[in-house]
Amino acid sequence: MNEARNDTSRDAGDIEAMASVAWERDPADGIPTGQAGIFARHYRGVTIGAIALVGLGAFEALAVATAMPTIAQALDGLPLYALAFGATLAASVVGMVLAGRWADLRGPAPALRHGIGWFCVGLLVAGFAPSMQVLLLGRLVQGFSGGMMSVALYVAVGRVYPPSLHPRIFASFAAAWVLPAIVGPTISGLLVQHAGWRWVFLSVPLLAIAAAACVLPAVRNVGPPPGGDDQDTPHRIAWAIGAAMSALLLHYAGQLRDAFGAALLAFAIAGLLFCAWRLLPRGTLRAARGLPTVIALRGIACGAFFGTEVFIPLLLSRERGLSPTMAGVVLTVGALGWSLGAWYRSRPTQPFTPPQLLRIGMSMIVVGVSGVAGAISPSVPVAVGIVGWIAAGLGMGLLFPTLSVLTLQLSPLNRQGVNASALQLCDALTTATVLAVGGSLFAALFTRAPSLAYLVGFAISAALALLGAVLASRVRTG
Repeated sequence: MNEARNDTSRDAGDIEAMASVAWERDPADGIPTGQAGIFARHYRGVTIGAIALVGLGAFEALAVATAMPTIAQALDGLPLYALAFGATLAASVVGMVLAGRWADLRGPAPALRHGIGWFCVGLLVAGFAPSMQVLLLGRLVQGFSGGMMSVALYVAVGRVYPPSLHPRIFASFAAAWVLPAIVGPTISGLLVQHAGWRWVFLSVPLLAIAAAACVLPAVRNVGPPPGGDDQDTPHRIAWAIGAAMSALLLHYAGQLRDAFGAALLAFAIAGLLFCAWRLLPRGTLRAARGLPTVIALRGIACGAFFGTEVFIPLLLSRERGLSPTMAGVVLTVGALGWSLGAWYRSRPTQPFTPPQLLRIGMSMIVVGVSGVAGAISPSVPVAVGIVGWIAAGLGMGLLFPTLSVLTLQLSPLNRQGVNASALQLCDALTTATVLAVGGSLFAALFTRAPSLAYLVGFAISAALALLGAVLASRVRTG
């Protein structure tokens, strides 16, 4: 993809200064929008609806992560454990690309409406799945629809709120994880233990309908920006499908234990890199200064964090003997750390520059992954892993709002959809790749050396976070 290069020459300090200036009048409140809050009358409907939708996604993600060890064993699908997460991410790539250009051409409402509808369909398919293969189909639909929803929400933020409010609304998205983080894993564990794992999926569609009732009316009249075109849309969708198929092929190749599997693995990696090169802004794969590095860091951070998180419930329940409910509590404290970090990032007076915030966040992920890795040993208290995961969550809380604000500020109005989708594309592609590689190594080693299987996956995540800390200074443009 060759978009979004003209706005990558600003210094990161200028970006933060831009974000503090927005003095147009709020037509509803009669005060400068730079002084209005995200719950001012003009923004209230969008804010409530968007936060409700983010909270729903948080609940579903944490609940499924908590229940997946039980689901995989019940459906005799432990070898497909990592694919249950990787397939969702791979499918989200197509949804993100489609929603990015759709939102630039038609506004965020159509993509958001379809995303919510298909999300409910995917939940029902997964909830009634008779086998792990059918459950994977439901997870694919969930990933496609989730990609559409997330990009549409980013575009709504860029089109509705002034730049000065972007840090606050993105911090509120992180705060929307607090209640799901507290109750989601616990509810999921209780459902698994007392009602059955299927209700982890079947209980969510009603919540999705309620969230849709809040957010869709609020963004219905948000139209497209001037200057959009759809000339590259068919090509981008084709490349997105190619990237998703390559990511899925990575998982399949990783299950093979012969020369054909090795060749297939190499082919899948080459296909994924080539499609990513066409989908992401030029220079993303080499972390060129400016927007390309911002997008690359989003993928690196997510690959490191989620590449660790998906194995935490399995580690704690299978190796350390914790119940599904207690294993879910660890995900809860990580999400709470994320929300706390985002709250700190939203403070109007910030002593750290964006590169410093990014470096601190990446370093905290390294510390967190190391703490979780220590919990592999029975001689290390589980509390070490819990504290570590709080630190990792704090790091993500610093990283996500910073990267989101930089992406919108480096994007012209009519490219915010494309660049928001690129940000989340890199997130999904990197995480899917990490899960594919880590899941393949995990499956290969688990029956012979379980501790080594976990350790290899965590080492990959820690190495990624270290790389991100090194690259953080490159968000400054030349």
